Amino acid sequence: MRRLFLTERGRRTRRVPGAPLSVDDAEVIDPDVVESSHTVVESLPDAPALLSTSDGVVLRATEQAALLLGMDSGGELLGSRITELMLVEGEFARPRGHDSRPWFRALSWSHQQNPLLTVTLLVDVSDLMTPTASLLAYERRKLQNAQRAARMGTWEWDPRTNNTRLSEMFFEITGTPPSTGTTFEHYLDHIHPEDRSRVAACWNQLAEEHTPMEVEHRYIRPDGAMRILLCHGGVADDGEGRPLMVGTAQDVTEQRTALRRMERSSQRFTDLVSLTPVGIGLFDQGQRLVDANDALCELLGYGLEQLRGTNAVGLTHPDDRGIDLTETETRRSPRGHRRAPVQRMLVRSDGQPVYCELHSTPSVQDDGTRFWLVVFQDVTERRRNSEALRFQATHDELTGLPNRGAVKEMLADMRAGGESERSAVLFCDIDNFKRVNDSLGHDAGDDLLVALARRLEGGLPDGCVAARISGDEFVVICVDVDVVGGTGALATRVSGLLNTAVPVRDQLVRVSASVGAAVPDGSDTDGNDLLRFADAAMFEAKGTGPGRVSLAGPALMASANSQLHLEGQLREALHRDQLTLHYQPVVNSEGTVVSAEALLRWPHPERGMLTPGAFLPVADQGGLLREIDRWVLRRALREAAGWPDGAAGPVSVAVNLGGLVPGDHDFVDYVTDCVAEAGIDWSRVVLELVETALVDLPSRPRSAMQALVGRGARFAVDDFGTGFSSLARLKDLPAQIIKVDRKFVSEIHSDSCDFAVAKAVVDMASAIGRECVAEGVENAEQFETLTGTGVDSYQGWFFSHPVPANEFRSMLATGRFRRATT
Repeated sequence: MRRLFLTERGRRTRRVPGAPLSVDDAEVIDPDVVESSHTVVESLPDAPALLSTSDGVVLRATEQAALLLGMDSGGELLGSRITELMLVEGEFARPRGHDSRPWFRALSWSHQQNPLLTVTLLVDVSDLMTPTASLLAYERRKLQNAQRAARMGTWEWDPRTNNTRLSEMFFEITGTPPSTGTTFEHYLDHIHPEDRSRVAACWNQLAEEHTPMEVEHRYIRPDGAMRILLCHGGVADDGEGRPLMVGTAQDVTEQRTALRRMERSSQRFTDLVSLTPVGIGLFDQGQRLVDANDALCELLGYGLEQLRGTNAVGLTHPDDRGIDLTETETRRSPRGHRRAPVQRMLVRSDGQPVYCELHSTPSVQDDGTRFWLVVFQDVTERRRNSEALRFQATHDELTGLPNRGAVKEMLADMRAGGESERSAVLFCDIDNFKRVNDSLGHDAGDDLLVALARRLEGGLPDGCVAARISGDEFVVICVDVDVVGGTGALATRVSGLLNTAVPVRDQLVRVSASVGAAVPDGSDTDGNDLLRFADAAMFEAKGTGPGRVSLAGPALMASANSQLHLEGQLREALHRDQLTLHYQPVVNSEGTVVSAEALLRWPHPERGMLTPGAFLPVADQGGLLREIDRWVLRRALREAAGWPDGAAGPVSVAVNLGGLVPGDHDFVDYVTDCVAEAGIDWSRVVLELVETALVDLPSRPRSAMQALVGRGARFAVDDFGTGFSSLARLKDLPAQIIKVDRKFVSEIHSDSCDFAVAKAVVDMASAIGRECVAEGVENAEQFETLTGTGVDSYQGWFFSHPVPANEFRSMLATGRFRRATT
């Protein structure tokens, strides 16, 4: 088996001479070389001598050599490189790391018996080292240190003999062992093939024409690593009048690598700026445009040469503030948040404005020149879309007037600007507008609203703004009521604009409006208060007749504030589940309970038990009807699910809906969830809607009702006969129950007209298969008269007034009613 000997070639850290070798950082030495060295150990001279491989790895050493190099024995030198053991300074050397040790010269020759090995004799020349020679060695050492720091070696070349002399640093740069015999051809063989002819031409020109040389080329070291060398050469005198070529070779690999990396990065940046669709400009310290990409030129409609030299301010539209790049700098605020970009309106070559977001940052060019890099993000389309969305959010879609949100913003701005003291708000409601919708259709009603909006816009004095805040309600805001002659004069003028005849769909429609006006009554009155007071004044005006005007006085404002306080209490009661339900039974002709209507009650902590008439108008104005309906439906179904059966079987529960209506997008889903949560059968669910909510029923609410009817629920038409429907429309209503309004029941036993109307409704309902319920039955005469008309069921105080939930359960269990006392 062949033996492998390891040396430290390639080791990254300096090995302590004589230390044991490590397999991890060693190289393989040819075993034949080592085996041969055993036969020649004795042939080393009795002097300071070393036996080494051609690469300079010590295989044998005499004791004299060890002492000269500062070691105790020759064994400590084995495995070390000669270059690690001594520091060469010109013709002389000394032990590395031992400045006090003697000077010597190293003489080397190939071993006679084995040419693969080298014998190095160390000759002590300390006696020859005069102060001058020591100084010269010191200067050489400084030169070597400087060369090592600069990664630069020196060379001499005699073209006549082709001999070269290379510095220690030159050997280190090229990775060539110092013992290697070097010639110009040897050096040329290691130059990259693509650079070789160019380098040879430069050297030949130096040798033949004595032309100074500067050439950069790639050099391939013996270990395969490629370096980039920058060589300089010139001609010197050899001391005997003959020319000698001398020069330097500097390893510039790292510099060129960094330069190429920087050039590639710069090119990538240039390509990115050129290709990006966003406008980019470079400005000097005077904020004058130096360069720009194609996107910025296209954005502004100029060529690059036209833009060069233009100041940043010169790019700005005259209607906007000039650009200051120090203000547009993209940086973080002291809290670490990035500042919002600055927007400026620029001007194109055709004079058209273009809105841009500006992002800028100071930077430095390769030559150290400072400049501004500015990005121009075109946001014109985004701004237009934003303005369009804001207009849609703050303006009525039908009339184009400001909407409720815009009204609140205007009032808030007036108060913030200290302009609210002389302001006035007018609330206008079109009288009997529903009649127009019912008789001419909703499209005609829309045309009427648009016409009235145009009259307001064109007829209001300066300083007044008209808005539409809901279906047939308009608001007029006046900044300074004194300028227009006072609140009364303004209200009269607005009333006159809305009291007119308007041509709609080839018909002349006469309309009027009830107008309420309010002005601040103190510093605490804000915009919302003015709107509430004007609304209350409008209701007061409407109560006195159509086309009337009312001004909000102290008493009305106090009442409105009381209503607002009640609304807040109602919200709190709803949130805390403090409302309750009472139930009024509906009986058949035998007096057996078949269903019950859920009726809302509010146990007010100060005013006692309140009926819906006392608080539902407040809920309506506060937008609480839908939330209340949802609460009532969920509670009623849950309580009804636990009722015992009556004498006629399971008892149904009826719930009145005013805010939660079939037109809502989640109506079917919410009702379905409530039924499933309560666990009640669909056939026991009755949903009551007033007749006016079912006139000209659109397809969506009709489909929602039909979906629930398909599951077993029933719909009842409440207060039938009080709206504008005809009996002919009865057959089209998607309802299974018709409730005759108490208005026709109260005098049915004594008024033949009421009897005739009630009889007609009952007969029509029977003919088309609808169930008929008579409301407001309060005495025996009414009941006896109705029994002859064919009414199916009855509801009223004659049988029972509404009772709490637990009492109604007892009523079902016992069958005894609690009639109202007369």
